[in-house]
Amino acid sequence: MKKEEMKISDLYSLENSMAKELLEQFTYPWEVLAHIGDFVERLGETLPKDEYANPAEGIWIHKSAHIAPTAGIIAPVIIGPEAEVRHCAFIRGKVIVGKGAVVGNSTELKNVILFDGVQVPHYNYVGDSILGYKAHMGAGSNVRSDKALVKVHAEDGDIETGLKKFGAMIGDCVEVGCGSVLNPGTVIGKNSSVYPLSSVRTAVDADSIYKQQGEVAKRQ
Repeated sequence: MKKEEMKISDLYSLENSMAKELLEQFTYPWEVLAHIGDFVERLGETLPKDEYANPAEGIWIHKSAHIAPTAGIIAPVIIGPEAEVRHCAFIRGKVIVGKGAVVGNSTELKNVILFDGVQVPHYNYVGDSILGYKAHMGAGSNVRSDKALVKVHAEDGDIETGLKKFGAMIGDCVEVGCGSVLNPGTVIGKNSSVYPLSSVRTAVDADSIYKQQGEVAKRQ
């Protein structure tokens, strides 16, 4: 994947997220991460009070969303229409959960934008990441093991992000197989699939099937 293909405009359909206004201000998705919390607080104050409950300061939950009584939610958070937050999910703040998204049992979110229709259904940690429309995630990580700043590896050279914490940027309609690990700095283009139990350490082109490092097929 080349640098041009990692832009927000190439990875995401912005009409499918209430964070559209924020995302439009930046070129690359990792540039958004430092601004999610402030945006959630500003947007939350503008949401219609007849549609969103405000059970605690900095928390807005659409009245059609389904929240398990065992879920833990820390502000600032917006949970959109028809979203589902399941048993023992932990939302640690600076999070937008889009319309119809699923946050599964024992899944933890921190500083994340989930577009509409995203599913992170089972035992996931998703931190400092953006998941595009209808993306489905197996597992992820947001810090390098050597604690160095994260780089994004493009075909035409590395991009220095300047970030210590940077998980995955996952485009629209991406499918990540069970047990997969998306290493820090992973970018996956639209309509791609990652095989179960994969360890992804690089950028993956749109419309691809990632089988293992060095074995990536173009979707027909």
